[in-house]
Amino acid sequence: MPTGKLSDVIVIGAGMVGAACAYYAAGAGLRVTVIDRGSVAGGTTGAGEGNLLVSDKEPGPELELARLSARLWTELSGALPARIEYEPKGGLIVAADEPGAAALRDFADRQRAAGVTAEEIPADRLHDLEPHLAPGLAGGVHYPQDAQVMPALATAHLLRAAGNRIRLRLGEEVTGLLTAPDGTLRGVRTTRGEVHAPYVVNAAGAWGGELARLAGVELPVRPRRGFVLVTEPLPRVVRHKVYAAGYMADVASGSATLQTSAVIEGTPAGPVLIGASREHAGFDRTLSPQALQRLAAGATALFPVLGTVRAMRTYTGFRPYLPDHLPAIGPDPRAPGLLHACGHEGAGIGLAPATGFVIARCLTGGEPPLDIGPFDPGRF
Repeated sequence: MPTGKLSDVIVIGAGMVGAACAYYAAGAGLRVTVIDRGSVAGGTTGAGEGNLLVSDKEPGPELELARLSARLWTELSGALPARIEYEPKGGLIVAADEPGAAALRDFADRQRAAGVTAEEIPADRLHDLEPHLAPGLAGGVHYPQDAQVMPALATAHLLRAAGNRIRLRLGEEVTGLLTAPDGTLRGVRTTRGEVHAPYVVNAAGAWGGELARLAGVELPVRPRRGFVLVTEPLPRVVRHKVYAAGYMADVASGSATLQTSAVIEGTPAGPVLIGASREHAGFDRTLSPQALQRLAAGATALFPVLGTVRAMRTYTGFRPYLPDHLPAIGPDPRAPGLLHACGHEGAGIGLAPATGFVIARCLTGGEPPLDIGPFDPGRF
């Protein structure tokens, strides 16, 4: 790839995935311009919990991407400042009854066969891991490879770590793509003018479908709305990321109706984050009392101690949903010079490093670290 006065690649989107693409591309020696119509982590990333999970993924392509990302996050935790709040605290999935516990055991067996560390926790040992859990649960599975990060800080520090190889253009909306007479990309048009580069990476998250249409291609990304409740600061009453077994079914579902499942985790700063809700409601940010009531009920059912705690605020985010639940990663065969890095739904924070690493390999002609065929944007 040529390197001259212009950028080698333009990354559209300054969220976690865009930052990871820029970081690894810059690490490969490329000059990167990152463009966002808002601020760093101003979209879906800023409304995320910061989950870095292997525990919720079926064996297959996404799990392989998650395992690679887990290794890369470990490396990044040593390279970036401690302020990103990286915590390899592990996850705990719990079941309310014996059929649910049996299903968790079966799921864990299949994940172990795929290389995931998963430890069955009988009912009488759950309180060793989480002393404040409700009594009467049937058992669970502990995933020590699960972790958490503060997504907005991690995004900012990724962009900063690459130094002057990354140039940020914030508050600048992309309005069109520039093409050469033969149809290949040569840059983008923004509200402030033209920016030239031979490659463009679509890391626009839930808005990735809109950006793809500027190139004349279809990428059926849709926003899947979710709410998070944030409590007042507390002593560490929740030690791991704890969630109910029904969460995995909600993630895999394509239902448009409101779905909620209990997902609870503490943070180094003290507040407890309570999720998770999912629904197809477009880009409507209207507060849903029904969703918040369900989140609170699910959290207190698992951790009764939270019943006396104040919820200080809530925030809304839009997960970038693709119908087959796999992200689009790599070159678009329909638009030479365009690469996609979007459609991760609720796993974008966790999968960002592997995504960025793959994109950097694609840009430099290197061999991808795993089979990226299942993520081919052209499958749509």
